Amino acid sequence: MADGVSSPKDRFITVYGRKPVLEVLDDTGLAVDKVVIADTARGDTAREIRRAAGRRGIAVHTASAHRVKVLAGNGKQDQGVLADVVAPRMRPLAAALTGEDAPRRVLLLDGITTQANVGMILRTATAAGIDGIVVPRKGVASLDPLVVKASAGGGFRAPVLRCATAAAAAEELLGAGYPLYALHSAADHSLFDTPVDAPAAFVLGSESGGIGSDVHELISGWLSIPMAGGVESLNVSAAAAVLCFELARRDHHGFAAAAPGGAGSPVW
Repeated sequence: MADGVSSPKDRFITVYGRKPVLEVLDDTGLAVDKVVIADTARGDTAREIRRAAGRRGIAVHTASAHRVKVLAGNGKQDQGVLADVVAPRMRPLAAALTGEDAPRRVLLLDGITTQANVGMILRTATAAGIDGIVVPRKGVASLDPLVVKASAGGGFRAPVLRCATAAAAAEELLGAGYPLYALHSAADHSLFDTPVDAPAAFVLGSESGGIGSDVHELISGWLSIPMAGGVESLNVSAAAAVLCFELARRDHHGFAAAAPGGAGSPVW
């Protein structure tokens, strides 16, 4: 099930809405590929968007209102304008796994549909130095302005890896030698004292249903985050933060020991 199909969304994050588009045009640290404005867009803000793009030499295309809605993927909030912002660290998963700089540790998002959670995971994982965050094009919240806002802008610079589905990514990662680990409150092995060799991938499941059955059956090993005070679990973005900075701590202290049984082997 390897996903060898590339998509324009593997290069850009599309921002829509007049204020968000103006904000990215005003941020000279962001590279904008193009702006698309509906032929029905009128008013001072639409004119300012054209002027702002012109000042930076960014191409402005005119399209029908329907076309803008299709490109934005959001028919209610695009306000007749969008911008494709270059995400310099975004690339297809397949390309990342076959390149010379293949990631050592990867997060795989599975069924996480809340934009705030996806945005916070992107920000936290980037801050912790995680090499890749697999964000499937299906089954996970789109990389839209709400995700970017939740990431405090970090979504543009996150090491996002794209693929079709979480299941396809899981199989591709396993085939490339990445065992799949996941968090579960009832797991016998604690995240804090279980050696995990690199490369490895860590699956983060949905807020309500957890990890999908097609990915669940591929998990190599389960890890728990010890809880006190009667708390059963953490929000997925909070759990991701614990995981990411535990991995960062291990790298800093040289704790990333090889698991028994050889490189990449699970410890159970």
